[in-house]
This record gives sequence, C-alpha cells and structure tokens, in this order.
Amino acid sequence: MKLLTDYRKTSTVAQLARAIQCAATRPWTLMEICGGQTHSILKFGLDQMLPPGLTLVHGPGCPVCVTPAELIDKAIAIALQPRVIFCSFGDMLRVPGSKHSLLDAKASGADVRVVYSPLDAVKLARENPQREVVFFAVGFETTAPANAMAAWQASQDKLSNFSLLVAQMLVPPAMRQILSSPNCRVQGFLAPGHVCTVEGYVEYERLAASFHVPIVVTGFEPVDLLEGILMVVRQLESGRADVENQYVRVVRREGNPAARAVVQEVFEVSDRHWRGVGLIPSSGLRLREAYRHLDAELRFPAAVTPAPRSELCLVGLVLQGLMKPSECPAFGKSCTPDQPLGAPMVSSEGACSAYYLYGRG
Repeated sequence: MKLLTDYRKTSTVAQLARAIQCAATRPWTLMEICGGQTHSILKFGLDQMLPPGLTLVHGPGCPVCVTPAELIDKAIAIALQPRVIFCSFGDMLRVPGSKHSLLDAKASGADVRVVYSPLDAVKLARENPQREVVFFAVGFETTAPANAMAAWQASQDKLSNFSLLVAQMLVPPAMRQILSSPNCRVQGFLAPGHVCTVEGYVEYERLAASFHVPIVVTGFEPVDLLEGILMVVRQLESGRADVENQYVRVVRREGNPAARAVVQEVFEVSDRHWRGVGLIPSSGLRLREAYRHLDAELRFPAAVTPAPRSELCLVGLVLQGLMKPSECPAFGKSCTPDQPLGAPMVSSEGACSAYYLYGRG
C-alpha cells in the first residue's frame, strides 16, 4: 500500500503540477506510449492539471488495440475448429475482427476459455490430450517472457496438442515509425515502464539520439506520470534529448536478463502488421525454427478473407497521436463500448475507452 499512498499523495501531485507550470514556457506535444499510462492520466485528471499548450497525445501502446483484425479473424476460425480449446486473456474476447469477435465465436459454440497465464493453457493441454489447445499470445515485450516460457515448457513436455497463435509486438519500432512520419507532432515521449522492466531502455537511447527526442521511462501512478512529464519538459526547454528513467524502483537500463534470455531462446524478430498503422518492419516476434512446430498458423492454415474496414473508425490516427479519441466523428455515437467499431473503444487499455469512461468528450 505504501507505493499507492506515496505515489498518489495529493501534496506531491500538486507540487509537481506547479513545477510543470513553471517549467513549460512554450507549447509542447508529448506522447505517452502505454494505454495503462493513458488510463491513469485520465482517471486522476492529470491532463487537466497541465498548463495550456502542453498537450498529451496517445500512442500505440495497447497490444489489444494494435492486433490486426485479420489475426483476430484467424483466431476465430481456429476456435471454431472441432476439438479445439482456444485460450486467451479476457481483454481479447470482445475485440472486433472484420465482422465478429471471439465472444461471438464462443456464443456460436466454440470452446473459448479465459486464462490468467499462458502456462494455464499448457496445463489444459496436458489434461486434455485428445484436444488441440491454442493460446492467443498477444502483447508487447511485457508478455513475451511468459509466452516464451509456455512454448519452452510445452516443448520440454513434448506436448503435441499445444500451439501458440503469436501476435507479439515490439514498442521501439513503432516509435521509430511515428517519428519518421512527415506528420509527426510528437516532441517527447513517456516510455512504458513495464516494457522497460523486461527489455531495459538501451534501444530507446538509439531513438533519442537518431531523432533528437527526449524519452523518459515512467511508472503508472500520478506522481510517476507528472514527474515524467516534468523531466521531459525540462529536457525540451533546455534543448536536451536524452533517455531518463523516472521508474527507478522497477526499471534498470539492461532490463531483466533472465526474461530476455528466454525470449531470445524461443522468439526471433519479424515484420508485423499493426491495426490501423500497417506493416512495420522488425516490429514483432515469431517462433524460432526450433519452436515452429508450436505455431498455430502453420498447424491450422485457415484461409481468412478480410472484410472491408469501417471507414468510420479512425483508429490509425488515434494510435499515431494524430487525433484525440474525442475528435473522431464516431466517438460516443456509432462507436461505444457496447458496440465498438474498433479495438481502442473496447480494450481495457484503449485510449477511446479511457476517454469514454472518464468523460473526455
């Protein structure tokens, strides 16, 4: 509880807000990468404490939001196969594919189960040797070690009925894509603390140097976020572009070597399609050759024909920080959490769901 009370302390929050007011002498646009950061910023009203001209935009750091509709369609097609137990974290079930969601597939009779760890899916495979168990391995660097561990364990146990539908994404290439765009408006970043807990922030140092952009790794509590914003603003005002670590109680520059080792053992870097953004080179992970027999895409080569995307959903502009959710014409009208047009409205880390939940627009 100490980490909650100390990092939500009203007097400290007010002090940091005043310091930001004093430090910012001109307009700046900052991007918080992670959807968890976005939800905390809006939940605690931190965006309303900032001076006029200091703008926060929201990045592609919600793995549920950037998983392509085509891959969700493939997940649904696999889940509907006979003898398949399809396992996923709960936040993926309501995310729309081209037409339907995994929850729709479950309602149609598919054996779709919510698990709390990929190792739960490995256990299900052991207990149900006559069934095919598929785990939807979605996430950024944060979930990669657990997903890699599931693949390693299944391989060690020689489970022939376990596989992974891999949708692993990497954050730095997406940041590079945003910074390379001629439409980029981002002048500084709040980097995701949980991702850096695993991977460290050496790669962010290369980004900061290449694009002369300050990057501060932060946690998710009000004091973390406001202190991170202050650190970015002070860099911008002084003309610096370094990587700083606000989240020192958790993050180390080199990350977690043991977690990185198991990811390196099981996965290799690959190109990935991101919902609303398109193909980003070297922005994902796929199973290495030694673990390719656990690849659900190869085990279930289902042909999926993508349906036309909704022209009303401007998810790509939101995920790249080019539009705030409340600026989307569909927001709160034809797109709501009950009837989402896109993943950011239904995901627990989505920027659109945060705006809807906390009354922004």
